[in-house]
Amino acid sequence: QVQLVESGGGLVQAGGSLRLSCAASGRTYTMGWFRQAPGKEREFVAAITGSGMSTYYADSVKGRFTISRDNAKNTMYLQMSSLKPEDTAVYYCAAAGYSDSVFYTRDYRYDYWGQGTQVTVSS
Repeated sequence: QVQLVESGGGLVQAGGSLRLSCAASGRTYTMGWFRQAPGKEREFVAAITGSGMSTYYADSVKGRFTISRDNAKNTMYLQMSSLKPEDTAVYYCAAAGYSDSVFYTRDYRYDYWGQGTQVTVSS
């Protein structure tokens, strides 16, 4: 069983930046970020393969967010720039424990989930 712990959320003004971190307690394959805004379904944000060589983004964040990972530290990151009020949500990290694909955009592909971290972007 792998545990995931997110950190780095907070309140930021529109146009600002934040970096989220997700620390894993063990080895993982594909890792991803999802988010859920109030009253909305959880949605895919970005994914990265186990090697870190391949990444994939939702159209809504492409060009503004960057996903990365440091396997020596078992940690994944999400650098968020040019933030918009519509980016406000609880952000969750997820990890696949047994398989690897950058196209894991659906939550059922992931075996482990963090508790979430709130990101609020004020206008």
